Amino acid sequence: MYDTIFLLVKATIQTSHKNVHEAIAEIQHKATCTITSTKKVKVHEIKFMDYKLKA
Repeated sequence: MYDTIFLLVKATIQTSHKNVHEAIAEIQHKATCTITSTKKVKVHEIKFMDYKLKA
């Protein structure tokens, strides 16, 4: 069976950016993660979804 799931990530940050939206944008473009397959689940594709922010 193929399906799509969404996993949320919680991150606590400290930033020198004056605006938290700039920090979020930076993290969105530089972040990496590792999600591996298990015995019963084969991971086919991982993609970060952009978080749309109003500046």
